[in-house]
Amino acid sequence: MFVIVDRDRCTGLGICESISDDHFEIDDEGRLVLLREEFDEGERELIEEAVRSCPTAALRIAPGRP
Repeated sequence: MFVIVDRDRCTGLGICESISDDHFEIDDEGRLVLLREEFDEGERELIEEAVRSCPTAALRIAPGRP
């Protein structure tokens, strides 16, 4: 499974990073960096929380590589 970022929607608030800093990081310019776009079933709950918590709905989960 993969996490996908809609760069047009992402504002770099960093809520996703606060939920999973193994997958998300806001760089010095305020842009989201995906540290790991792929995740396994054991991490799904954490990634789903990050997706749900994104106030701009910039994150989604895809079953395969986009």
